[in-house]
Amino acid sequence: MRADVAFSDFLHFFRSWISNPMRVAAVAPSGDSLARLMTQEIAPLDGPVIELGPGTGVFTRALLARGVAESDLTLIEYGPEFVPGLQRRFPQARVLQMDAAKLAHADLFDGAIAGAIVSGLPLLSMSPRKVTAILGGAFTYLRPGGAFYQFTYGPRCPVPRPILDRLGLKATHIGATVRNLPPASVYRISRRKPLDLARERPQSHSETVMRPATNTDPASDD
Repeated sequence: MRADVAFSDFLHFFRSWISNPMRVAAVAPSGDSLARLMTQEIAPLDGPVIELGPGTGVFTRALLARGVAESDLTLIEYGPEFVPGLQRRFPQARVLQMDAAKLAHADLFDGAIAGAIVSGLPLLSMSPRKVTAILGGAFTYLRPGGAFYQFTYGPRCPVPRPILDRLGLKATHIGATVRNLPPASVYRISRRKPLDLARERPQSHSETVMRPATNTDPASDD
């Protein structure tokens, strides 16, 4: 990216943070190092790809660099100040201004066909109810094997374990970078396999099967 464009994006992002720090939650756009980490597992065949909170398009450019077709991108941006720039920079992508918590009712696609979702949303600043709505809605569009990628500035996964358990999901830490302002980690969130759920579900009394005792000693006549 050209230096003048990068500086313009920084000013744009910084002004948005000043006006609403809880919604933007960062003083500067994500860096190229984090963008590469967020998209390193995504391939062209994973399209369509949904991006939540693209902002100035740092992750969007990284997705294009990975070979994902621009026409395979759906960009969900809540901030009206970012939408015109996204439409101008990525004219072949579908850019929608909406709250990601309403994904379940948006009818973005006819069925679960997306291969990946990349999220730049500040989940740590959101309520558990909203995080649940975002993830629950997002996974209605993900085909089997698809994954939700989320970065965080915190020391652990930004999605609490009770929310993951409730939605039948698991989080895997896939990397971290200190070459970002501030340093960040990336998690892959995916559906648990049925075996994972069976292992973690406590056995209820009704599931306990009582088997009659049997004598396994072949020498016994009793």
